[in-house]
Amino acid sequence: MLQKKWKILEPVDGLAQRAEELGTSAFLASLLCHRGIRTREQADLFLHPEKLAWHDPFLLADMDAAVARIRQAIERGEHIVIYGDYDVDGITSTTLMLRNLRALGADVSYYLPERSEGYGFNEKALQRLATSYDLLLSVDCGIMSCDLVEAYKDQMDFVLTDHHLPGAALPPALAVVNPHREDDRYPCKDLCGCGVAFKLCQALWQNLEGIEGASSDLELVALATVADVVPLQDENRKIVKLGLAQMMETEIPGIRALIKVSGLSDKALTSESIGFGLAPRLNAAGRMASPKLGVELLMAKSMEEAEPLAEQLNALNAERKSIESQIFDEAEERLAAQTAPGERVEDLPALVVAGKGWNPGVIGIVGSRLVEKYYRPAIVCSIQENGVAKGSCRSIEGLSMYEALSACQGELVQFGGHAQAAGLSVEASKIPAFREAFCSYARQHLSDEDYIPIISVEAEWPPERLTEEQVEDIARLEPYGMGNPRPVFGVRNARGWGARAIGRDSAHLRFNVGAKDRPVAALYWRHGDLAGTVEREALDLLYEPQIHEWNGQKSIQIVLDDMAPARAERVHPTREILANVYRILASVCSEKKEILLSSMELTERYNQRYNQLSLFTMQESLRIFEELGFLETEPGAGRRMVPPAQKMDLMASPTYRASHQAEE
Repeated sequence: MLQKKWKILEPVDGLAQRAEELGTSAFLASLLCHRGIRTREQADLFLHPEKLAWHDPFLLADMDAAVARIRQAIERGEHIVIYGDYDVDGITSTTLMLRNLRALGADVSYYLPERSEGYGFNEKALQRLATSYDLLLSVDCGIMSCDLVEAYKDQMDFVLTDHHLPGAALPPALAVVNPHREDDRYPCKDLCGCGVAFKLCQALWQNLEGIEGASSDLELVALATVADVVPLQDENRKIVKLGLAQMMETEIPGIRALIKVSGLSDKALTSESIGFGLAPRLNAAGRMASPKLGVELLMAKSMEEAEPLAEQLNALNAERKSIESQIFDEAEERLAAQTAPGERVEDLPALVVAGKGWNPGVIGIVGSRLVEKYYRPAIVCSIQENGVAKGSCRSIEGLSMYEALSACQGELVQFGGHAQAAGLSVEASKIPAFREAFCSYARQHLSDEDYIPIISVEAEWPPERLTEEQVEDIARLEPYGMGNPRPVFGVRNARGWGARAIGRDSAHLRFNVGAKDRPVAALYWRHGDLAGTVEREALDLLYEPQIHEWNGQKSIQIVLDDMAPARAERVHPTREILANVYRILASVCSEKKEILLSSMELTERYNQRYNQLSLFTMQESLRIFEELGFLETEPGAGRRMVPPAQKMDLMASPTYRASHQAEE
């Protein structure tokens, strides 16, 4: 299991005085100080971001030109087309502009590319649109389409709004509104695509109707801001806070229907509600069918019209989950095949994997899951029938995906994106060369330390010491997201009891910590297989506290971010232990050709015959045998032993060598 390195935040000096200055409890003052909040005014705006004044939309470069051209189109009755993107950000941006431009009297339609057309402008689409429209307004795309804008700017006018990083030159449009322009003066640089479109709407209402700070349809902007994982700071924090409030009472039938199928009716909505409930279902439109379904849902005029569309998206999302699981398993098998003898997937500097016909709408999620499991930059490609692969890229701290792809662009057809996520196209025949170039870049720019995920820990705090008031203070830091993560606490040498696997297929783990008369429930998603180890070993836990309500009763529970053997359990295997483990493996192989027992089951067999051994030590022993080539692991099939051709040289194992040298 991938273990995280704790970075325990420094205790706040003079905490009582800080709390008095901020006007909060000492517990909340500590959390605020760890987020850079030092004054009562800062604390007030952080806890009540709705009080933050809207930034002037005309601070965005080219905003005046964009508004002037759109106003001209409205006054002349010209035909406007909105060109969007197929993800949540693109769907909501398109919907937002449609609703606002129509309210302002514009003759406006929209075009959303199918995922098979790729991200951004494509020539066939522009060819068709140029025959029917006078003005193309882009949302969440267009910043990298210099050549296509140049080719069609004489046939229709272009106004571009985007938030992706620009290239060396801007497209030759009448206006390019993007906070990442070098000459841009806008204070909040981290708006999502829908956020930029929202500022354009504010500017239009101010210019055409004299309404400053217009904030209608904020539920759409909040949905995109959370889904696109932009930092929830400054104006983004206000957008999400107000948007969540509007979402609770929304008059948009499509949002209400989406909340209903997500099982969130009559529940307080949070950023997690969006991230794990609403956004995946809306994203399923572009991933599994057509993004137009998403716009149709959000533009629906009644619940009778919206509910069938929401149900359709819900079914598509369930199908997406099944396909995602299948592709993930296949990706792991192919990555294992890329490793050298004795090497594991987690030993690779970066992960680049491709498959024919993999659903291009799902590969991004698979990439995120690979990063979560192996903590390596990951690129997952779907090879299309035309011999070109579409790739989705996810990175880790320490490596900018955009810079890495720029360094490897000689092997690519095209690419674009951000530091942590990007997309690319590559000829299938060039995937091996690209993999080599990308892995080489990762080797040069990432150190061993970069491959250890670091998690900031507010404090070491036993869960049983938490009070409901403290957990309610934590909730005041909402909305959570990038730039404002949910507070994580740690406890070492915890003892769990009452462990059991729960949920469908016993996929999840539940156990208790603390005293028997004051238990605190602990939940660990997707780790039901660890139920057997909880009561046997001392544990180091990273967790997020929550208030759990059931039958009108409140209690504190914790959701684990990480569970690892306590330091005392992390015993590196000696020669004697390795010899005993080898005997256990050999005895299992004498019963069956393959070792189908899990690490936990092997540990139990060991402890029945020898002295007590921790799961950590067993897992490290198995890794050493794999590195020495005496044990082979096949994903989904189990392990098998390879008879040694010569005496084992334990120092040939990097894992054994590292632990041996550390002890010396």
